[in-house]
Amino acid sequence: MSAGAILAAALLAWAAPPADAQPTPFSRSAPGATLPAPWRPLTLPRVSAPEVALVDDGGVTVLRSRAAAAAGTVAHDLDIDPAARPMLAWRWRVDRVVAGADLARKSGDDFAARVYVFFDVPVEALPWTARAKALVARAVWGEKLPTAAICYVWDNRHPPGTGAWNPYTDRVRTVVLRSGSPGAWAEESRDLAADFRAAFGAQWSGPVPRVTGIAIGNDTDQTGETVTAWFGDFRLEARP
Repeated sequence: MSAGAILAAALLAWAAPPADAQPTPFSRSAPGATLPAPWRPLTLPRVSAPEVALVDDGGVTVLRSRAAAAAGTVAHDLDIDPAARPMLAWRWRVDRVVAGADLARKSGDDFAARVYVFFDVPVEALPWTARAKALVARAVWGEKLPTAAICYVWDNRHPPGTGAWNPYTDRVRTVVLRSGSPGAWAEESRDLAADFRAAFGAQWSGPVPRVTGIAIGNDTDQTGETVTAWFGDFRLEARP
């Protein structure tokens, strides 16, 4: 998903209802129901959207996203202090990886599954070039446009732990959590404060900024492939 997609997600998040303190569980909804508020699909101009639905998986309702030469996310606004609840936990699985993906190239910026986490870094704390770009973007999209994001991905070939800047923007850090071996559910638990420090610590020495939202989905608009991802409930927790 391109940097334009991230901007679109941020714009819609700005126009959405007040943020929540915990992601609404999918498991509380019935299969086939509409997305539980405030989850909402974010589509892109001139790009086909993934087919998103709530489905049954072993008696539990989960979110399914099928991308066929498509790109898009499902987003949820948040207002979280990562000093209090830094741990983001969820489970996910995919039916296959994107064979032609390459996280280093714009033409290969596709993943079987993605989880974006948005942070509210003060614009004045950004490097000069990033600050100028952020001010221009906010003039167009609105004052609440996120200024930093981590994108956790299910990759095709890079080992877990690999980190790279998004090929469209250095305000998004891609972190590989899973690579290949699709099929089974995988459980994740990420320390957002630690991951933010690893990604942006050289640019920002203050407290870890508030988390303003998450966006989940998959995309194959660059490669034209077809993949399906499933996502269970997300939750924010204190450290053990």
